[in-house]
This record gives sequence, C-alpha cells and structure tokens, in this order.
Amino acid sequence: MKTKKLALVTCYFQPNYGSQLQAYATQLLFDKMNVPNETICIDGLRREINAAKYKYFLSRIWDIHTVKDKFATVKKVWALKTKGEELKRSMAIRNAMFQDFAQSKFHLSKAFPSKTELGKEAHGYSAFVVGSDQLWLPSNIEADYYTLNFVPDGIPKIALSTSFGISKLPNRQAHKAAAFLKRIDFCSVREKSGQKIIKDLTGREVPVVCDPTILFTAEEWAETVPSGRFIQEPYLFCYFLGNNPRQREFVKRFKEATGYKIVQLQHCDEYIRSDVGFPDYAPYNVGPAQFVQLIRDAEYVFTDSFHASVFSLLHGKRFFTFRRYNNDSIVSTNGRLYSLLSLVGQEDRLLKGDEDVRQCMARGIDYNEVHKKLAELRDFTKQFVENALTKSGIAYDSYRR
Repeated sequence: MKTKKLALVTCYFQPNYGSQLQAYATQLLFDKMNVPNETICIDGLRREINAAKYKYFLSRIWDIHTVKDKFATVKKVWALKTKGEELKRSMAIRNAMFQDFAQSKFHLSKAFPSKTELGKEAHGYSAFVVGSDQLWLPSNIEADYYTLNFVPDGIPKIALSTSFGISKLPNRQAHKAAAFLKRIDFCSVREKSGQKIIKDLTGREVPVVCDPTILFTAEEWAETVPSGRFIQEPYLFCYFLGNNPRQREFVKRFKEATGYKIVQLQHCDEYIRSDVGFPDYAPYNVGPAQFVQLIRDAEYVFTDSFHASVFSLLHGKRFFTFRRYNNDSIVSTNGRLYSLLSLVGQEDRLLKGDEDVRQCMARGIDYNEVHKKLAELRDFTKQFVENALTKSGIAYDSYRR
C-alpha cells in the first residue's frame, strides 16, 4: 500500500523572500521529522484563485487604504514598462532566482485543474497543513484556497502559524472565517492579534506559535545558505518594502557615523524612484538563500520586514526595524512586527527614523536571552506539530535540537 503524504498548502510560488523562506521551512520541518510530504502545486489553481482576489479588490475600489496598497503594485508594473531595459533585465534576474528556488527546493505535487478536483483527490493525502504567512488576509479568505474549504470532512486539517495579517477582519470575511475556522482540527496562529480574532469569532482558544523560519537556528539555516560572502567589504544591509524617506535618511546618517557602504534590495514590492542612487550596491541576483546570506554577513540590518527581522535575530545581528504602515491603516501588517519583538524582549529595536544614531548604536542586544526565548518558542511549536500529527494518526520522528 502506498504511503500517504502530508499536503502542504503554502505560498511557495510568491516572488517574495519571506513567503518562500517560510514555505521552505515548513517543508523542511516535516522532512526532518521524516513525514512524507509534498507542497500542492499552484499551477492549475492560480487563475481560479486570482479571479476571486481580483473580484474582492474591485469590490473595495472606493476604499482609500486598499487603493493605496494596490497602487504600489500598479506602479511597479508601470515602471517596468517605462523605466528602460536595464530595470527590466534586473527584475527579470531577480524573478528567475525566485522561480529557481520554487522549482528546485520544493517537493511539488502534480498540477490540479481546480480546487474541486484537488478536493476529489484529497483522500490520497494523510492530512492538509496550511501556513504560515498572511494566508488569511481578507483577499485570501475570498479566494477560498488557504481556508481548506475544499478538503472534505474526515481528513485532518492543520493550521501552522497562519496569520490574518491584520488585527480586525471586515464583516464579510469575519463571517466566512467563523465558518472555515471551525473545520480546522488543529489550529495555531503566528500573532496574538490572530489569536484574539479566532477567540472572538469562534470562542476557541488557539496557541500562538512561531513562524516556521524560527524553527531552525542559524547553524541549521547554514545548510541552505551559501557559505561565502556575497559582498566582500563591511556593509549596512537595507531591506525596505515600504516607501518612507525618513527611514532612508536615518540609514544615511548611520553611514556617515560608521563609514560602511549601503547595500539595498530595491523595488521589491513597489518601484521607489527616490531609492535610485540611495545605496552603494543594489544587487538583483539575490534569491531567498542569498537574502539570508546578506543578512548574516551585514554589520547592521535596517528593515520594515518581518522576515528580515527574524533572520537578523537568528543570526545575532545588530538590527533596527521600522513600521511600514500607519497603525490605523486597514492594510497594516505592523502587528506581526510588534508580536515578534515583544516575544524576544526587543521592543526598543522598533524605530521611527528620527532617533539619534549614536544612541541607537549604543543599544545592545542580549542574544543569550533572545536565543533562549526563541528556543522555548521553537520547542512549543514543535510540540503543537507533534500533537497534531499524533492525533491524526501520522507517524513521525521527533526533531529537537
């Protein structure tokens, strides 16, 4: 009899460093536990999912926050058409790095033509795992893929560190979430805000566990990341997804104080014209593995990214995190940054950009204490996974380091 595999429902295909790294870490955990698994291939499902998301965004066309958020994507597409061949070639190089990582690092299933067809073959899997990242954003709830609604009753459903991305769902998506959450047999979330949403909608208490990228130490990530240096000289690494000039000015002052060059990954979420000429180096041949490599070897890291903050913590870096959104924005994902930094007692790493550089340089980080807290969260998360697998009748090897 053929051994059933675990089905992983992740956003492995997204051209985004955090998305691919957390999806890879999810797969890596089950590989280390010797649980047969495969990641559901998005190829046949993409059109159906995207159509539902487009419909959702059109329904919110009069909402200023949504329009502003989506305008960044439009601006990036427009820039590729109008800013010349050099930018187009550079972006193509980066996208090829993402595509190579997706195709070479994941155990992908066959392509399914629709969610309905995937649901018909769901009994061929031992269980379905959805996570992590912001897979329960309102647009994704409308797309109805990461909800696991296509999975028939009787097949175990596990949510591993899944995030809503925002602190409060709109009424329509809240109603839908209340229904699909009741079908998740083993549910965990990444942030306290998500824990509260589920409690309010269902009355259910669910644990807050760590993002899958935290499940592995810097030494374990070294198995995936190139050992040499990407940039030979000392540098300040910048990974900003938002467009906030004050944050760039802070980095410039840091450069003046240290003499270190600036390395920046540019135009990742949107085309930011003012970033042209900001860094000393702006490499594009950077895939997920090189992303971690650049963080690992930096003197300082400056970011508004959750996952860049995670890898800074894992590698014991001197880093500063900035808010990407106003807290009152409906599309704000600041909550995950607050949750992460509070978990490790490093709330003072969150800056506005107008702080005194010398005072910030003097702020130390007790990494013995940070890594102790990360290890506790790591073990707690693995206990959740082991419990879900045991109660689902799935054999595994305990993986504790």
